[in-house]
Amino acid sequence: MFFKKIDKRIKIVLIIIMILFVSIVLRVFKIQVFDYKKLKSLADDLWSRDLEVAADRGKILDRNGEVLADNVTTTSLVLVPNQIKNKKEVSEALAKILNVSTKEMNKHVYKKTSIERVHPEGRRLSYEIADKISSLDFDGVYLVKESKRYYPYGNLLSNSLGYVGIDNQGLSGLELQYNDVLSGESGAIKYFSDAKGNQLNLSDIYVEPVNGMNIQLTIDINIQKSIERELDNVVDMFQPDMALAIVMNPKTGEILGMSNRPNFDPNNYQNYSLESLSQNLPIFSSYEPGSTFKIITTSAAVEEKVVDLEKDHFHDSGSVNVDGAVIKCWKAGGHGDQTFKQVLQNSCNPGFVRLGNLLGKERLFSYIKKFGFGEKTGVDLTGEGKGILFDLDQVGNVELATTAFGQGVSVTPIQQVTAVSSVINGGYLYKPYILKSINDPVTNNIIDEKYKELVRRTISSDTSKIMRKALESVVAKGGGKAAYIDGYRIGGKTGTAQKAVDGKYLVNNYIMSFVGIVPSNDPEAVLYIAIDNPKNTALLSSYTTTPIARRVLLDIIDALDIKKQKGGMEKDLEWSDKITYEVPDVVGMKVEDAKKLLVNFTVEYSGSGDYIISQSPKAKEKVEDKGVIRLMLGDKK
Repeated sequence: MFFKKIDKRIKIVLIIIMILFVSIVLRVFKIQVFDYKKLKSLADDLWSRDLEVAADRGKILDRNGEVLADNVTTTSLVLVPNQIKNKKEVSEALAKILNVSTKEMNKHVYKKTSIERVHPEGRRLSYEIADKISSLDFDGVYLVKESKRYYPYGNLLSNSLGYVGIDNQGLSGLELQYNDVLSGESGAIKYFSDAKGNQLNLSDIYVEPVNGMNIQLTIDINIQKSIERELDNVVDMFQPDMALAIVMNPKTGEILGMSNRPNFDPNNYQNYSLESLSQNLPIFSSYEPGSTFKIITTSAAVEEKVVDLEKDHFHDSGSVNVDGAVIKCWKAGGHGDQTFKQVLQNSCNPGFVRLGNLLGKERLFSYIKKFGFGEKTGVDLTGEGKGILFDLDQVGNVELATTAFGQGVSVTPIQQVTAVSSVINGGYLYKPYILKSINDPVTNNIIDEKYKELVRRTISSDTSKIMRKALESVVAKGGGKAAYIDGYRIGGKTGTAQKAVDGKYLVNNYIMSFVGIVPSNDPEAVLYIAIDNPKNTALLSSYTTTPIARRVLLDIIDALDIKKQKGGMEKDLEWSDKITYEVPDVVGMKVEDAKKLLVNFTVEYSGSGDYIISQSPKAKEKVEDKGVIRLMLGDKK
C-alpha cells in the first residue's frame, strides 16, 4: 500500500514535469518563431544608435522651372564619445584641424552622451577639412552627410524667399511659410553598441531619408531679374530710403516679380540685421498712395455715371477752397478748361476734388473698400499689412477731397497693384498669390496646384474698357509720356505722395510712384514701382519712376512675348522729344544703295562684303534722329 502511494505521487510529479517541459518548449518555440521579429526589434532598439542623415530640402522654382533655392551636400562631424579610445589625442587633433582650442574640443570629446554633434565648428565642413578628419581614422569619429541651402541668384527675390537657419529650418518668407512641405524626413545610419558604447560586430543599417517636396512659384525669373537690376539702379542714382516693385498678371492675380531695397543675400543672412531680414515691403509697408489712387476715384465716378470722361469738362483755376483749406494744382495758374479725361492725364487735384464731391463720401468709400483697401488681400506671404482708412463718420469735406486724390489714406503696394488689376481686367478682383504648385521632387508631378481666386466684382466691363483707354492716354498724352514705347500700347499713371510723420507732412520728402499696364487694350501685366525720398533729382516721376518703369516694361514685353500692335495712341511730342524715323528694310541691298536710305541714322558696319545680310534694328522699327543702325556685310548669295 505504501509503495502504491509512492508510485502515484511519482506519476503526478512526472506528469507535472512533462507539462512544464512541454510549456517551456512551446514558449521557446513561440519566442523563436512567432515573437522573433518583435524581440529582435526591441533588442535592436536597445543596442542601436542613430547617426542622422538629413533629407534634402525641397527646391524652390520659378514658373518655368528655374531653380531659385537649391541644396548643396556638405559634411558634418559627429562623435560617439564612448568609442573614442584616446580622447586626448582625438581632441588635440580635431582642435587643430577645426582651428579651435583643445579646451573647447574637450567639451565634445569628453561629454557623457551616446552621440555628440560638434556644433557649430563641426557643421557643414569644407571638403579640405572633412578630408583631413577622414584621414585620421579614429574610432568614434564620424562624418555624416548634411544638406545646406543654396540660393544661386543671391539677393534675387530674397525678401519673399526668406532664409533657413543652420539646422536647415525655414526662418522667414516662403522658407518658413512652407517649411513643412519643403523639409522632408531625415534618414539615419544605425550602428550597434553595448551599454558602454562599444561597437558590436553587427552590420549597420541605412534608413534612406525622404526629401522634401518642391514648390513652384508664379515668379518669372526674367521679369524678376529686370526688377532687381532697375532697383539697384535706383539705389545708385537716387539713394532712396526704400524702393520697391511688383509685377502681377491682372487676369489671374499671379505675382510675376516682386522685390524691394533694402534686401539681403540669404546665403549669408548672418551678416544682416534682423530688421533687414524681415522687410518684405511690397506686402506690409503702408503709405499715402498719391496720384496713382486717382485711378480708383475715376473708376468709381465712371461706374456711377456721375461723369463722362470725354464730354464733361472742368475748369481748373489752379486751386480750390474746401472749408478754408486751399488745395492747389501742381501747375501754377491751373490747366484751364479740360475734359475729365484730361483731368486724369494732367493729374489735376482740383478736378479730383470735384469728382469726390460728385460721388459723395458714402459712394467713394464703398468703392475704395470694394477694391480691397482697408483689408488684407490674402496674398500667400506672411506679414501682410492692411493700410489705414478714415472712419466714415470722421470724413468731412476736406477728408473727402484729399481722399479723392490719394492723400490722407494709407495703402500697401500689394493692395494698389491688385486694385489696379481689377480696374483694367474687366472688373474682377482676384486674390494675389505667389505659390503656383507643390511638385514631387523625383517625378515633378503636381501634388497640389493653386488657381486664380475671385474675391468680388468691382466695376463693369464697360467701365474697365473706358479706364484702359484713359490710362493709355495718360502715357501717350499726359504725365506718363516717359513710359511710352512705340508700337506697344502702354497705359499708366504717375504718383507723388508727400510723406507724413506724427501727423505732419515733411518738407521735400516724397514717395514717387508709377503704375503701368501692357498692353493697355488686353493687359497681360501690371507694374507698380515706388521710390521713397529720392535724392539728387527733381521730384518728378518723369525723372524718377517713369523712365525706370519703361525699362522694366520693355523686359516684360520680351519675357511675355507681347507683340507689336497697330491702332495705339500716338505720343504727343514735347520740345524735349527727339524726332524718330522708321527704319527701312535694306537687307539684300548693296551698301552704296542702302546709304541713300539711311541718311537720318548713324550707320555702323561689321563683316566684309558688298551686300547687307542683316540689320539691327529690324525694318519698320522707329529710331531717334541720328540713332545707330548696325549692318552686317557679306557676299550676295
